[in-house]
Amino acid sequence: MFDFVTKHKRLLQVFLMLCLVPFAFFGLESYTRAVGGRDVVAEVEGSPISRRELEDALREQMERMQQVFGRDFDLASVDTPDFRRRILDALIADRIVTHQVARSNMVLARQSVIDEIMRAPEFQEDGKFSPARYEGYLRTRGLSDAANVETLRVQAPASRLLSSISATAIQPRAVAERLLALEGQRREVSEAAFPAESYLALVKVDEPALKAYYDANPDEFKVAERVRAEFLVLSAEDLARGEAVGEDELKKAYDERQAGGRLGVAEQRRASHILLKTKEEADHLLAEAKKAPQRFAELAKKHSQDTGSAEKGGDLGFFAAGDMVKSFAEAVFAMKPNEIAGPVQSEFGFHVIRLSGIQPGKVRSFEDMKAELSAELGKQKAGKKFAESAEGFNNLVYEQSDSLKAAAERYKLKVQASGWISKGAPAEGVLNHPRLLAALFSSDAIQQRRNTDAVEVARGTLVAARVLQQQPASQRKFEDVRAEVETKVRRREAAALARKDGAAKLAQLKASGGDAGLKWSAPIQVSRRAAAGLSQDALRQVLSADASKLPTHVGADRGERGFAIYRLVRVLAPDPLPEQQKNEELARLERQAGAAEVEAYVASLRSRAKIDVNAAQLEKKQ
Repeated sequence: MFDFVTKHKRLLQVFLMLCLVPFAFFGLESYTRAVGGRDVVAEVEGSPISRRELEDALREQMERMQQVFGRDFDLASVDTPDFRRRILDALIADRIVTHQVARSNMVLARQSVIDEIMRAPEFQEDGKFSPARYEGYLRTRGLSDAANVETLRVQAPASRLLSSISATAIQPRAVAERLLALEGQRREVSEAAFPAESYLALVKVDEPALKAYYDANPDEFKVAERVRAEFLVLSAEDLARGEAVGEDELKKAYDERQAGGRLGVAEQRRASHILLKTKEEADHLLAEAKKAPQRFAELAKKHSQDTGSAEKGGDLGFFAAGDMVKSFAEAVFAMKPNEIAGPVQSEFGFHVIRLSGIQPGKVRSFEDMKAELSAELGKQKAGKKFAESAEGFNNLVYEQSDSLKAAAERYKLKVQASGWISKGAPAEGVLNHPRLLAALFSSDAIQQRRNTDAVEVARGTLVAARVLQQQPASQRKFEDVRAEVETKVRRREAAALARKDGAAKLAQLKASGGDAGLKWSAPIQVSRRAAAGLSQDALRQVLSADASKLPTHVGADRGERGFAIYRLVRVLAPDPLPEQQKNEELARLERQAGAAEVEAYVASLRSRAKIDVNAAQLEKKQ
C-alpha cells in the first residue's frame, strides 16, 4: 500500500536485508580458535573446523531467523541433519575462500584494521573512540581483541574478492526478460483432493505393526531433557527508569538544540490521492475530479490502486516532505489548499492529488520539549551506566559461578525463576535466546551447576542464568503411548491409501481424459510469484507440466495429508510490470547471476581442496 510503503520504506529495506541469506553466514573469527582433534567436524586443507564452531554458527543463524520470524519461531523445527550440513558447507566455503585470500597475499595490514576499528562510528562516544563500547562488542560475541583484528584482516579482502567475482557475471537483457516472463506466467488449475482422513475407516492395524513402528521410531516417543533455572536481567531500559534528570540538564540540552537549529517542527501537509496504473487513466480521473471536487473520495474508493488509502477516500493523513517519495512530495508541497493536481508519476504509478490541509512549521518551546528531553537524557545516562556495568556484571557471574546472589546484590537486581524449559523448544520471555538456551543445556550449567555467561539477548539487555533442577531425556513406555502410536500408524496407512487411489485416478486421466468421476474445485491462478496456497511440490508440478495440449493433469504427494491431482486448463501471459518495478526485477536477476558466479568460483576451489568431514561429529548431540 502506497501510504504504508512510503512512510515505512526504511523499515521494509531493513527487513528485506534480514531475509537475505549471504554467502558467508558467519564471521571468520572462529578461524583463530583452538580446537581439539576429537572435536573436529571437518578439515579443509588441514585446517580444522571444530564442533564448537559449528554449534556457534548454528546459534548465530538461528538468532537471525528469530529476528526475522519472531521469538516464537520454533528453532527445533529447523535443527535437522540437513540444516546442520548446509551450515557446515557454508563454514567450509568460508574456510576455502580464507585460504585463497592468504595464498594471494591479500590479507590487510594489522595497523590498517586497528585504524578502521578506531574510526568505526559504533565505537565512538563524544567524538572519540570508546574502549568501553568496543570491549562490550567483543564480550557479547565471545571474542578477544586479537581474534577480532585477525578476523577483519581476512574478512575485508575476502568480501572484496567475492564482490569482484560477482561483478563479472553477465546477464543478457533478453534472457533476463524471458526469465521475468516465466516468473510472471500464470496457470489456471483446478484441484481434486484425496484427503487421508477419508481413508481412515479402511485402515486395519494389528499389535505387531504398532510395536514395530514404536521400535523403529524411538525418538518420537521421548520426553526431552528439561531444566528449571533462575536468572538475572541487567537492562538499560530498567536503568533508565531510575535515572533522574535535573532542570539544569534539561535547559542545557534545550539550549544546545536551539543553537544547532534542531527545535523546528517541519511543515506538514494532508493530502488524498488516487493511484492509477497508466497516465491515460490518471488524465481521465483528474478531469472528473476537477469537474466534481466533492466526489474525490468516492472516485478514490472506486478507482485507486492503493487499497490501503482507497478505503479512506484516498486520505494519506498529515506528513512531512521527507515521508513521501520525491516526486509526490514536491507536487504536494507546491499546491494550494483544496487544489486538485496531477498526474504525478512515481515508482508506484500515476497519482491524482488533492491537498486538504496545511500545518505550518514552528519552533517548539522548552515546556513542549521537556518530557522528550527528560526521556532522551535518561536513556543516554542509562546507556552509559549499562556500558559501565555490563563488563562488571559479566565478570561477577563468571568469577562467582556457583551463585547469582553476588551479582544480584551488587546491581540491585531481582533473582527470577523460570518454569520447566525443554531442550530444543522455545522458552518464556528473555530466556528464549539460542545462545542462552545452549548455555543452559551445556555440561558446565547442568553437571557443574555453574552460572552461564551474561548473554546479550537484545540490544541493551544482558541475561545470566543458572540451572536449579534438571530432568534427563527419557523413553516413554510402549504401554503409555500405545494410543499415540496407533494414531500415527493409522494416519500413515490412510495417507498411503490416498496416494495409491490418487495415482490410479491420475493414470486413468492421462490414459483416457475426461474427469474420471472426480469432484474438481473452482479454478485458481498460480504463478512462481503467487502460489495461491499450493505446496512447493504441487506448484513445481503445475509449473513444469507440458502445456502444449490442454487440459493436462499432474499429481502431488501431500505427505500425511494425502494426495491431490491438479488439472491445468489455461496458461495466461504475465501482467506487464511498471518500468520502475521491471528495472528492479532485472537488477535482482543480475544479482542472482552474480551469486551463481560466486557459487561456481567457490565450487571450483572446493573441487581442488582436500576436505574431510567427520559425519559422526556432525550429528546433533543430545
